[in-house]
Amino acid sequence: QVQLVESGGGLVRPGGSLRLSCVGSGNTFTFKGYNFMGWYRQTPGNERELVAGFFTANGGTTYYADAIKDRFTVSRDGARNSVFLQMSNLRSEDTAVYFCHLKTANLREFWGRGTQVTVST
Repeated sequence: QVQLVESGGGLVRPGGSLRLSCVGSGNTFTFKGYNFMGWYRQTPGNERELVAGFFTANGGTTYYADAIKDRFTVSRDGARNSVFLQMSNLRSEDTAVYFCHLKTANLREFWGRGTQVTVST
């Protein structure tokens, strides 16, 4: 069974930084040639929104949502089936639960349980 485990969330002041990590485990074949691996976030009463991640179709694309461009950087470690999200210059509107997401080559989807990020004074 595939598991995605997030870590690194917490409380930070506006302008601060956090680094989120997502480590995948289970059937390593599941992580080969995945369709997407990256990060979503969700606030109460709203749908999950795509934040950043790696699409591997058509040569591969690194995606960033407009709201976080130039402040967040997504990276990965293929050997460890992991993705990371370095978040800088955090704003109150970045407060959300951040979820790691994997869509496999055959379009199966897996989610982590989420990690809370709170940006507040």
